[in-house]
Amino acid sequence: MSALRALRQLTASSSRSLAARAATRSVARSALAARVVPVASRTFSVSARRLGEGASDAALSQRLAEELKYEKEATPAEEPEFLTNFKKNSPWSLQDTPGLDEVTLVRKFGNEDIRLIFSIGDLQSEQEAEFEEGEEAAEESAEDPEAPIHSYPLRCSFSFTKPSTPGALTIDAMCQEGTFVIDNISFYSDGKVGTELTAEADWKRRGFYIGPQFETLDISLQDEFDKFLAERGIDSNLAYFVPEYAEYKEQKEYVSWLKNVREFVDA
Repeated sequence: MSALRALRQLTASSSRSLAARAATRSVARSALAARVVPVASRTFSVSARRLGEGASDAALSQRLAEELKYEKEATPAEEPEFLTNFKKNSPWSLQDTPGLDEVTLVRKFGNEDIRLIFSIGDLQSEQEAEFEEGEEAAEESAEDPEAPIHSYPLRCSFSFTKPSTPGALTIDAMCQEGTFVIDNISFYSDGKVGTELTAEADWKRRGFYIGPQFETLDISLQDEFDKFLAERGIDSNLAYFVPEYAEYKEQKEYVSWLKNVREFVDA
C-alpha cells in the first residue's frame, strides 16, 4: 500500500494505559453526570440569551467545563521525561502541528533524508473497541508486575530520499511492543510521487507495483534490511517512543478539543 494509504488505514496503538485512560474517562463522565445540578428554567432563559440560542447551552457548557477540569488535572503540566530525553538524545526531529492527527519525525543520515509519519486518527476508537481486553490486561498486571505490557499496533510509513537521485524508497510497517514489523518496501523512480502527501500523488501511487510482502523475501535479505534500518535509528528505542508519543498527543488534543468546543458554545 502507499505511504498515504498506510496512514489512512491506521489500526491503532499505544499501551495498556490507553484502555485504562478510556476507562477513567468513562468513570469521570458518570461522576460528572451525577454532580451536574439541573438548571432552573429561569436560569436557562437567561443563559440562552447569553450563550446562544439553545436552552441546553448552559448545561452543555457546564458539562464541558467539568470534563476539561478533570482532564487538565490528569495531564502533567510539564513536558514528560520520555519526550525531553528523546529530544535531547535522539537524532530524530519531531514535527507536530497542534490540531492535526499526523506526526512526523525526520532525520538525515549521510546523504539520505528520512521521514517517518504516523497518525493518532483512529486511536480513540480502538481504545473503546478494546476496552474490555484492556481491563483484563490491567488486572493481570496488578497480579503480576513482571507481566509484559501489551500494546496495539500503530501503522507507520517511512520514506528515504537522496538529493543525488530522483527516486524514493518507502516502507510500510507496524509499530508494536518495541519493534517495527515491515509490511512491504516500495520504490518510486519519481521521488515526489513516492513522498508527497497529496490526493494527486496518492492516486498516482495506486498504479505502481508496491513490492512483495516483506515476509516472503529470502531470510538473509530480510536480515540485511533489518540491519539497514537499525543503522539509521529505526530500532526498538524509536518503536517504543512512537506509541508513547501517540498517547501523549491524543491526550493533549482531547484537552484542546474540550477547551475549543466549550469556548464556541459559550460565545
